[in-house]
Amino acid sequence: MSHRSKDILSGPRWAKVRALMKSMGHSDYDLERPLIGVANSFSNIVPGHFNLRQVAESVKQGVYQAGGTPMEFGVIGCCDGVANAHLGMRYILPSREVIANSVEVMAQAHRLDALVLLGSCDKIVPGLLMGAARLDLPAILVNGGPSLGGCQFDGRSSDITSLAEGVGMLATGKLDEEGFARLEDGVMPTCGSCSFLGTANSMGCVAEGMGMCLPGSATIPAVYAARLRSAQAAGRRIVAMVDEGLSARRIINRQGLENAVRLGMAMGGSTNLVLHLLAIAYEAEVEMGVEVFEQFSRTTPHVAKIYPAAPANVPDFHAAGGVPALMREILPLLHAGALTVSGQTVGQNVSEAAKTGDAIIRGMDHPWSAQSGLAVLRGNLAPETAVTKPAAIDPAMQRFTGRAHCFDSEDAANQAIMERRIEPGEVVVIRYEGPKGGPGMPEMALAMKMLYGQGLALKTALVTDGRFSGTNNGCFVGHISPEAAEGGPLAAVRDGDEITVDIPGRQINLRISEDELAERMAAWQPPPPKIASGYLALYARLAASAAKGAIIPHRAG
Repeated sequence: MSHRSKDILSGPRWAKVRALMKSMGHSDYDLERPLIGVANSFSNIVPGHFNLRQVAESVKQGVYQAGGTPMEFGVIGCCDGVANAHLGMRYILPSREVIANSVEVMAQAHRLDALVLLGSCDKIVPGLLMGAARLDLPAILVNGGPSLGGCQFDGRSSDITSLAEGVGMLATGKLDEEGFARLEDGVMPTCGSCSFLGTANSMGCVAEGMGMCLPGSATIPAVYAARLRSAQAAGRRIVAMVDEGLSARRIINRQGLENAVRLGMAMGGSTNLVLHLLAIAYEAEVEMGVEVFEQFSRTTPHVAKIYPAAPANVPDFHAAGGVPALMREILPLLHAGALTVSGQTVGQNVSEAAKTGDAIIRGMDHPWSAQSGLAVLRGNLAPETAVTKPAAIDPAMQRFTGRAHCFDSEDAANQAIMERRIEPGEVVVIRYEGPKGGPGMPEMALAMKMLYGQGLALKTALVTDGRFSGTNNGCFVGHISPEAAEGGPLAAVRDGDEITVDIPGRQINLRISEDELAERMAAWQPPPPKIASGYLALYARLAASAAKGAIIPHRAG
């Protein structure tokens, strides 16, 4: 196959480009080979990316071994854990668009022939995949892998979210300061993406499910030698993909995306998967809406149970067989003939996969639940949809009616929770935190964790036009669309109103008359923007609804 890099490297006209390359030590021999971009989101800010410098070296070894020339460049990446519960969290979802744009800019400006995408964490993996889908070059994702589980806490291996639960326990006297300090030092013993099934590991798994990672690679722990061997194999494979003309949209197509949705449903992945898979579909020019999630939620059994749905963490899931074993169990629901970066189909990739017992991965004949771990709700409070995660919600809480306790910001809600002002039987309403209202649609993770720590997880609910962390449990509904800042019904809720969450019925409703709701909305006035300048102000002006992936639309028409 011809290499597009030759467009700027061949003939006397392009001598200056060759000279620029040679100034960095590249030889004529190097420049004859396909130029493979290595988009590396390494930093020593993000634990999930701390090992990516080493992973990148293994990728580059593989590229050299297979006859390519690696060209490494940097991509930003933010840590949700560091950014959570302050202004920084408002930048996390919008950073996804910056990452996609960066991949596009670097690949197009330098006429790279293919891309290896290095990232592990929440918005970074979807941003990388969005860039790959937009460009339609040969591309393969290599993640850094999950961290190992931490010290034992509350009946399981701890992780970073245990500290938020610990804050609540500290406030109620269930944990003393010495115990809390030990917990802080023990929850994350290694680098890697956090060991629970949050958005980071959910996206790594569904990336493998859609075919964009080498089989079995998504869940290899960050500190395992196998992580480096897998990275090297990806480097070799990308050169072969160039020769084969195997570009991203041959994999990120309707079949690949539907496989990703099925996998996310079957393992009870993060609610953020809805946002990200819709955004990736948009970049791949695949017409796919929330209706796919609605349909699959009713027809996909929950067959893999991982924290927050159960004590097992992602390294435990890996040891139990990981993504290939799970995909083999649900193969009748998948497009088995869908192509993957391995050059083989999904069916071929998983034909010899096997799970080790039923403790984490079950078969479809005896699943953990007959319906999936994610659900899409509608009702007069969410006309365009809302999203929840029944896999992480106690069966007793999947139908809940309570009195609204309203807050117009996450900060106000968190302050009230810390001051013990939330009572059993209440529905905590956090609004004006959507893509436009937040702006940036921050996660409400801390609120749910503090409620859990105060013993209110089975006595209260939380609904919001913001998002949730993949590790939240309790009764929660997010992504309420249209959001309050766009005049969605959430803006009309008043303290004391009754709200009913009915997950089995796929409903969320404000229990007032249509006339009363219309009267309240007629009197509603949009609040002033929370942020008036900079990137967040731009994002707030341009962002689409959460029901459309909270993307920044850029295609004509």
